[in-house]
Amino acid sequence: MYDLLSDLKIVEVSSFVASPTAGLYCAQMGADVVRIDHKAGGLDYDRYMMTREGRSLSWENLNRAKKSVALDLNSGEGRDLAAELVRKTGLLITNLPLGSFLPHDKLAEQCPELVSVRIMGWHDGRQAMDFTVNAASGYPLMTGPQEWDQDAAPPVNQVLPAWDFITGAYCAFALLAGLRHRDRTGRGLEMRVPLGDVAIGTMANAGAMAEMLYRGGDRERLGNAIWGAFGRDFLSKDGKRFMVAALTPKQWKATVAAFGLGTGVSALEAELGVDFAASDHHRFVNRQRLFDLFQQAAARLDYADLAARLAAAGATFERYRTMYEAARDPVLVTDNPLFGPSPANPSGFAYPATRSFANLPSQPAGDPQPAPYLGEHSEEVLAERLGLSSGEIARLIDRGIVATSDKDTK
Repeated sequence: MYDLLSDLKIVEVSSFVASPTAGLYCAQMGADVVRIDHKAGGLDYDRYMMTREGRSLSWENLNRAKKSVALDLNSGEGRDLAAELVRKTGLLITNLPLGSFLPHDKLAEQCPELVSVRIMGWHDGRQAMDFTVNAASGYPLMTGPQEWDQDAAPPVNQVLPAWDFITGAYCAFALLAGLRHRDRTGRGLEMRVPLGDVAIGTMANAGAMAEMLYRGGDRERLGNAIWGAFGRDFLSKDGKRFMVAALTPKQWKATVAAFGLGTGVSALEAELGVDFAASDHHRFVNRQRLFDLFQQAAARLDYADLAARLAAAGATFERYRTMYEAARDPVLVTDNPLFGPSPANPSGFAYPATRSFANLPSQPAGDPQPAPYLGEHSEEVLAERLGLSSGEIARLIDRGIVATSDKDTK
């Protein structure tokens, strides 16, 4: 937690991954983020995986350092309260549909300085989720073993919802860009960020769209090889699988030295009439011959020996781990300053929690903050931002329009 955005107050009305991620990143930089949910919990409140006590670990981690307000969003009065909180705050992150009860133009009638970021599915209003836009992007049909038939092989979905997280990060950036605009002009604006456009746009920014149009067809499957350079997984003598990447001449020379392949690589260069150090093109085009050489060398050494040699040479490599291994790895987690002590999580389960991904050497990072209980801050926020009296809030609670903390309900 840093306090770089401590003067910002944001309302987030969202669910699932992309929208909560945008609010999370702002909160980790110190913004006062209030997440509004339906009083029984939003669509992602019970998202798998759940603890035995019925708490979603996904929801808990995407909503750290935020405040929670729970309203009856099925009622007109509850929706009016949510809209008034947005107007009083002036900053909104949401993935509610365009036709929802929080349209920017209507909110801006009484709050012309409103800056809103709305995450959509596709630009034309169709619904989308990470795994459906990924299907449209072409990446799943580019993934898989190189021996698979190019036309008949099935797609391979990625486990990581990458488009959701990229969209969330982009929306946090877009919100701050909108604030710069407001600071300069005094006027608010609405920004719509379609998840599908993030996927297709990223594919274009990566050069992949131009590549496919230029070649007039699809790229072949490469298995675990790195496209356009030298890199792949290898297996050590003791059965450890590890990844090596050599995209620069320095990385290439270090990798060759660590594997002890100077003579073998020189012989292959002489045979083919190329200089592998001069161009990643030659390393990629002749990758299969090189892979065979490197795998033969890897099979003669245990991983500990290989790792020591690769590290000493300055090569770029890493051993494959299961996610459970990664979560318990000292270098990745236990000794990594990204993680701080476990806060008082609503789930009651203690585990390492992340600080901001950005490390500011000049400032103490602060400890990770817990996620709220659903409705934990309803009374506080309604009093501070809307100026409601305790009696008014109590009547809203009695009528079921406002809900308070669900700490003791599970």
